[in-house]
Amino acid sequence: MAKGGGGASGQPTEGWGEYLKYSFGSDYVVHNAAIGGRSARSFTREGRFDAVAEVVQPGDWVVIEFGHNDGGSLSIDNGRTDCPGAEDETCQTTYNGVAETVLTYPAYYKNAAKLFLEKGAKVILDSPTPNNICETGTCVNDVSRFDYYAWHAAAELASPDIYHVPHKEYAVQVMQNLGPDTVNANYPNDHTHTGPYMANVMAGAFVLGLKCGTTALGKAVINSTESLTTSYYGPCIPHNSSIPI
Repeated sequence: MAKGGGGASGQPTEGWGEYLKYSFGSDYVVHNAAIGGRSARSFTREGRFDAVAEVVQPGDWVVIEFGHNDGGSLSIDNGRTDCPGAEDETCQTTYNGVAETVLTYPAYYKNAAKLFLEKGAKVILDSPTPNNICETGTCVNDVSRFDYYAWHAAAELASPDIYHVPHKEYAVQVMQNLGPDTVNANYPNDHTHTGPYMANVMAGAFVLGLKCGTTALGKAVINSTESLTTSYYGPCIPHNSSIPI
């Protein structure tokens, strides 16, 4: 999602957030505040959600998507790993010599969403795009607890201004349709960081999730639903929950 893509040096990478602006008209300004290598926890600790909230205006849309850096173990704390669990569990750790209470992934999502709701914004809590599902030569479905956690956070908030887009499922669908040759060629350095072509594809997968839902933001997308669903992106996912929960 982040500008520049992140990851190890090598061939150029890019984040899908950089391509989202091409799906909206001139009356929408897309600001990509994503930072590579962050988790919901580290983004919170570094004050980055607070920084975004400082510039958010009533009526703005905020898209939150994390997951690639939220896994792992707290036994050797890298500063990014979340506390396991789907509710309000907490874990105690020391990172960089500072004691820290670590929350769960859904808790970080909900706290951030509440921050933006207080500013009068509408919030989309995305499930994270998967790693390259085709690296073995066969494109297999990705199973991730964060897919459920993102939906669960939106459901628990139960606000008409909170939405969920199953970005992961649309990303899996389009990668399976593109096939391993195309997909593997566009993860140039590793199985996590997309090249520019695949970043654009991931942006389109998110846009399709918007179009297949009922958000006002989806209605503002300049791509037609037909132009997306008749391409390699594939059809609307029947249970697409991009609706107020």
